[in-house]
Amino acid sequence: MLKRISLLSFLVLAGLWGAAQPVYGQALVPHVVPLEVEQLEQQGLSLAQEAAQLAQFQQYEPALSRAQLATQLAPENAQIWSLLGSLYLTPETLDLNKGISALQRARRLDPQNAAILFALGSAYFQLEDYNRSVEYLRSGLALDGEVPGALFDLGNAYYKLNQFDQAIAQYERAVELDETFWPAITNTGLVLYEMGDVDGALEKWQAALEIDASQPEPQFAIAIVSYSQGNVEAAVQQAETALRQDDRYADVEFLREQLWGDRLIADTQAFLRLPQIQATLTQLGGTRATTVEAPNGVDTPGEVMPVPVPDSPMPNESTPPQ
Repeated sequence: MLKRISLLSFLVLAGLWGAAQPVYGQALVPHVVPLEVEQLEQQGLSLAQEAAQLAQFQQYEPALSRAQLATQLAPENAQIWSLLGSLYLTPETLDLNKGISALQRARRLDPQNAAILFALGSAYFQLEDYNRSVEYLRSGLALDGEVPGALFDLGNAYYKLNQFDQAIAQYERAVELDETFWPAITNTGLVLYEMGDVDGALEKWQAALEIDASQPEPQFAIAIVSYSQGNVEAAVQQAETALRQDDRYADVEFLREQLWGDRLIADTQAFLRLPQIQATLTQLGGTRATTVEAPNGVDTPGEVMPVPVPDSPMPNESTPPQ
């Protein structure tokens, strides 16, 4: 999966604006809110709604500018601060420190909001502070324990802490809630491979493909297993199919971002040195170099095709506050 740490990040974007927003004129406080203040707050809410809609179409820069202004117009609205914080977690507008600051402001305003805690967990994961990531994700799950994406992110944090059994347990809980959640199944395979259970990993990756046969990651991982078992021809065919879908899986750094562990990456590097695979990468006509560690420690560049960008991307899921 292409964004292993962000399945939750946009729960905030997807969910905050679906429910009716509070009507300030109906507040129980026994005084009349000045008209100017009420108008500013309503303008802030409108801007935040625009920002959320823009983010759903991956127009993050204009979404961010609207969310920033919205927090100035409605500074006591936790949802707007959490929206702003989540926008700072996207690769296009990434600023982890500002994101965490905005999310902490949202948490102070609404401490019982699980989505904000999930987003903080995601932010600290990106900072590689995995212990704090676990802390916030667990706090959010204590409030809402049936969020597969949050369990998935918690599994990833445990995985990075080398707490493999805990990681697998969270992935399994996520799949119990959503049987089609193939990323959790795929990551279970990654953990099992690092534990030396190659057969178990292979079984998980095959199961992930049964759910969605179009996914290149489990297919490429299966190719590595086939190669390690001596089935070179089958491995090359499987890898070619996967790489034609997404050539980034020939990039070791990209694999690390997808949480491929040291054992699997070492086997992948050996596989990528095959002349057949190098020929395939050349045939793809790419311009982006793939780094493969040669046996003598010298890096050898291979070429891969640039990743196509959809004309009108429409994201569908998000990562709630981690």
